[in-house]
Amino acid sequence: MKSPVTVTPVSTDKSSLRRYVKWGISLYDGNPYYVPPLVFDDVNTLDPKKNPAFEVCEAQSFMAYRDGEPVGRITAIINRVVNERSGRKEARFGFVDFIDDAEAVDALFAAAEQWARDRGMDEIVGPMGFTDLDHEGMLTAGFEETGTMATIYNYPYYPVHMERMGYKVDTSWVEFRIDIPSEIPEKMARISRIVMDKYKLRLLHFDSTSKLKKAYGKELFELINEAYDNLYGYSPLTPAQIDYYIDMYLGFIKLEYVSVVVEENGRLAGVGITMPSLSKALIKSRGRLFPTGWFHLLRALKGHNDVVDLMLIAVRKEYLNKGVNALFFYDLIPEYIRNGVKYAESNLELEENSNVQAQWQYFTHRLHRRRSAFRKHL
Repeated sequence: MKSPVTVTPVSTDKSSLRRYVKWGISLYDGNPYYVPPLVFDDVNTLDPKKNPAFEVCEAQSFMAYRDGEPVGRITAIINRVVNERSGRKEARFGFVDFIDDAEAVDALFAAAEQWARDRGMDEIVGPMGFTDLDHEGMLTAGFEETGTMATIYNYPYYPVHMERMGYKVDTSWVEFRIDIPSEIPEKMARISRIVMDKYKLRLLHFDSTSKLKKAYGKELFELINEAYDNLYGYSPLTPAQIDYYIDMYLGFIKLEYVSVVVEENGRLAGVGITMPSLSKALIKSRGRLFPTGWFHLLRALKGHNDVVDLMLIAVRKEYLNKGVNALFFYDLIPEYIRNGVKYAESNLELEENSNVQAQWQYFTHRLHRRRSAFRKHL
């Protein structure tokens, strides 16, 4: 007979959070498709002293144990801004991992659900993070595809347990693997030239991240707030969060893989941020920078890398459906070709977002992963 499962809250000191994050990684030992997060990144995300999202959120992490050994983890989150915007009383769950054991899973989710009820919530949804820039969406198809640093990997039994516990799919995302062509598609090139001429737009390039941060750092994330405002569960970034993400993301990019589109007067019209895939480097480093993880990451960023991750594209609302998206690829494809890139990973796109998916018509591509958020009424 199995020993009972116990669930305990996780404190927010660094050592406790590191154990919490590293257990989630250890669950996938030997799995060739799992891409671990950077440990320090997830620890900082969960630390109220580090993550400015805690200005508008509250959260509690839990670990489940049997016989003193971890069997699951979960973080329950309440984002007050999202609830005010939606009029709902919902909690989120994220950073969730568990062994394939119904008793362990039930105990883990029961703790998160009760925490949410105690705070007046009547729904729970996930996996989601504090903001849209955190990992979200449980993998439901594509378990034999190597993940990306921007997405969640989980075992096939995860969604089975969600359905068993009465959770229902609330929304779904799709992901595509796109072949990089040997030249810019002729139709895309023609559209790009027309769009630039008609709307008096131009492409900017930067030779240092400090110049990019100074010129467009804040405006870039303000544009993300505008462009993503109506997306599923979006939480507008506060000024403190914008400063946090400027330092976190804009210092960790390859400038040649960033496309900035501006109006005649220099106002930002759109941005496309892509970067060399870090999947293989993170797998080799197991999410750690030391002792050798930094070397693998640096080589992935600076050396030969035939896969690129499409991290985000944001366009001002007045330019939606006017061909501006084509400009990013018109700008970046020559860089990809010069660097020997063969494939691009689209990362998450809402399943019903036909406008975004229409841009792949110019390329050979395949849908290779699906994921969902699950909701339950408490």
